[in-house]
Amino acid sequence: MKWNLRLTAANKGIWKASELQRSLAEHGLVISAGKMSGLWSGQPVSLKLEDLDVICVALGCEIGDLLIPEPQKVPRPGQDNETGRIAVGAATTPPTVVPKRRDGRSLPPE
Repeated sequence: MKWNLRLTAANKGIWKASELQRSLAEHGLVISAGKMSGLWSGQPVSLKLEDLDVICVALGCEIGDLLIPEPQKVPRPGQDNETGRIAVGAATTPPTVVPKRRDGRSLPPE
């Protein structure tokens, strides 16, 4: 998902994070300057659904205006992608298994 808050706000005539912060406070959502900066300039790590409701009301938008799906970023089975992930079932060297003693003592060196 792509976070599209700045463009959505700009389409509604809001150009500064502080303007949106005041508008959200008028609708009952008080956000710290740090969290507002994160929402405005980046991709939020987490956001409450209730907060999304308030943002949509304050901007007069739909959730689809704020969150844009990016299905091309989802890896498909058997498809190589640039991130270096390996498809499930691909031929790889299995990790070396090192046995451990149950009594907590280490094994002698080889």
